[in-house]
Amino acid sequence: MKTGAVIFDLQGLSVQLQTNATDSYALSDLTLQIHAGERVALVGSNGCGKSTLLRVLNGLLPVASGQHQKADAIKQALLAQTPHLLRTSVLNNVALAAWLRGQTWRDAKGMAEAYLSQLALSHLSRRSALQLSVGQLQRVALCQCLVTQPDVLLLDEPTASLDPHAKRDVEAVVSAYIQGESGSTALGMRTLVFSSHNLGQVKRLATRVIYMEGGRVLVDLPADDFFDEAVMAEQAPSANLFLKGEKL
Repeated sequence: MKTGAVIFDLQGLSVQLQTNATDSYALSDLTLQIHAGERVALVGSNGCGKSTLLRVLNGLLPVASGQHQKADAIKQALLAQTPHLLRTSVLNNVALAAWLRGQTWRDAKGMAEAYLSQLALSHLSRRSALQLSVGQLQRVALCQCLVTQPDVLLLDEPTASLDPHAKRDVEAVVSAYIQGESGSTALGMRTLVFSSHNLGQVKRLATRVIYMEGGRVLVDLPADDFFDEAVMAEQAPSANLFLKGEKL
């Protein structure tokens, strides 16, 4: 569902990664646009290019060929699959993210405390970030993203290491941030792009689904159409088989 101005415009984009002294393409001749206000899910098997695409959108990878244009003055934040925190307290790690974006330290700490509370992490605020479990680390890193108040939230498997209750907490906080009353930006509403193997999560959060194979986009549909078996069976048999396999 195209709701606002174009934020990302990728035309014939390829990304080449070097592995074991050989070059391979993680993304190949990829063309797509993402508009302000969209909630885009990236799905597909491991190694299909989802994480690479998120890193390209965040400006972390060079492009081998093609064009990648981004709207001016857009703030974005990326939650990686394996986030890294500093050797200090959980509260300081989150507050520093806001402070580095221009908040006073007092305001930064207040924002950090608020998001830690929303994700049931307040009891860990004074603990060293090096003592966290994988799931706790993932949620703290999400708080780091949110306190920067990005226009575009890029999430790579944001709930992969969480139990069902924590997954729902994350979904609720992300949804509230994207759709909240303060969610408007200069180009429209806030935008979400996330990768996930959890199809229930995709149904709950996404308005648009992009299915990838071998670094290419095979399917790009509104979420309702993507989960319509008749539509998928006709448009992309391999994507339909992926959906059936994930539902087993």
